[in-house]
Amino acid sequence: MEQNLSQYKIFYEVAKAGNISKAAKELYISQPAISKAISKLEDSLQVTLFTRSSRGVQLTPEGELLFKHTQEAFQVLDQGEQELKRIKELNIGQLRIGVSNTLCKYILLPYLKNFIEQYPHIKIMIESQATAKTITMLEQHTLDVGLIAEPSLRSDLSFIPVMDIRDIFVSTRQYLHHLYQREGAGADLFACGNIMLLDQNNMTRHHVDEYLKETHIEPKQILEVTTMDLLIEFVKIGLGAACVIKELVQKELESGRLVEIPMEVPIPKRTIGFAFRPINHSMALKTFLEFLY
Repeated sequence: MEQNLSQYKIFYEVAKAGNISKAAKELYISQPAISKAISKLEDSLQVTLFTRSSRGVQLTPEGELLFKHTQEAFQVLDQGEQELKRIKELNIGQLRIGVSNTLCKYILLPYLKNFIEQYPHIKIMIESQATAKTITMLEQHTLDVGLIAEPSLRSDLSFIPVMDIRDIFVSTRQYLHHLYQREGAGADLFACGNIMLLDQNNMTRHHVDEYLKETHIEPKQILEVTTMDLLIEFVKIGLGAACVIKELVQKELESGRLVEIPMEVPIPKRTIGFAFRPINHSMALKTFLEFLY
């Protein structure tokens, strides 16, 4: 479409008013400017849109056709403006969040509860998935924000830290007692025990594997589990020793149901936070980021 929107707006207002003078007052532009814009539009479309007389202007059949379509178009634009105004006034919008099952349950939900109380008109969509997929979707602009461990090699995402977490190995006292009773008091847990880890699709597992490699620890028997919740339940029934997020088993540690297995070199802590693209924020995302700050 070669003609710019202002020419169609001028045509529309002249057609409604039936008079160039009235349209000029409505649009706050001069009559010669209106006449020039109409002429340009007619030349471009190669049709006559108005017949002119001393009483004003009247649409030709071609002008009637164009007026019908421009009227519909400007009505749609007006509806769009009204909807945007309503969205701004009521903070209506849609927020797409990517998060793992574990972080969703233990960290995201408390934030969402408070956010929804303050902004009930923003629609929340949760993509519960692996962190790697959340990062990919952020890069592809199919998510607004992701709750993840801080990426070490990605400078293209902005990051708001929420909390630090520690990964530790835990077990029940009974499991350790039976292990050392069977293998001897000086037995190496990682050489003869059942070590439970998240599966290799999980970013936490990558973090733990790096630690094990750097500290030259080689578990001989590994049981892989798909979720942190299952990992915690399995270790609580005495199935073995597990690497879990300390903050998620704090009550069990305090009550003595689980014990932390001391490591010569602790697993490096991780920072959990909200990652998002640094530009092109939706109104809903801007509201959420302001809420976080």
